[in-house]
Amino acid sequence: MIPRLTALSETYVSLDDTPFDARTFTRLWLLALATYGVGDVVTTIALIEYSPTVSEANALIRLSIDHLGLLGLVLLKYLAFGVAIGISLLGAADADRFLYYLPPIVLSLAGAFTTVYNARLMLG
Repeated sequence: MIPRLTALSETYVSLDDTPFDARTFTRLWLLALATYGVGDVVTTIALIEYSPTVSEANALIRLSIDHLGLLGLVLLKYLAFGVAIGISLLGAADADRFLYYLPPIVLSLAGAFTTVYNARLMLG
């Protein structure tokens, strides 16, 4: 029998019946939030607002910013974050370690890289 995520109420999900630890899940996603959700977003906004020579390289984000301003950037970043959490939870429900661990690791690495890269662009 494959463990399934159990609903605690209509709005909450538990990892109790899965082989994964809620503390590890929280730590992984806090790291992803810090690097991708905060670091990348803040440094990207700083570059867009204060650098006359640097522009957004991602065409989808650039289009979103053109239509919605900085809110477009934030919405796309957090949409990606939400999709990644969903994939991770599906991995947990199916006891799939790859799908469980990969999304927060990828977002953390991408966020750390882009934060450092953006900071370097701001300084150079």
